Amino acid sequence: MLVRPATAPAEATLTIWFDGVAAPARPGDSVAVALLAAGIMATRTTPISGAPRGPYCMMGACFDCLATVDGRANVQTCMTPVRDGMQVQTQRGAASLG
Repeated sequence: MLVRPATAPAEATLTIWFDGVAAPARPGDSVAVALLAAGIMATRTTPISGAPRGPYCMMGACFDCLATVDGRANVQTCMTPVRDGMQVQTQRGAASLG
């Protein structure tokens, strides 16, 4: 059986910036959803090897989607709603909490 959404998906009317590149976003999206929809798969690198990591669980349990958002490090992008003009940067390695 085919299930159709009650309404069409919202149009991308917001813009967020990832490492200086514009990415479209829809009201109600999380940062992780907007980045994935824009083809951006990695939001951080690991502290030891520098391996890329990106959204995995999409529910705030795994912390693979951490990024720096509007100057604040260690933000879970899957749990953070988009705002127009938001600045998101790849988090390289471990970020200090101080």
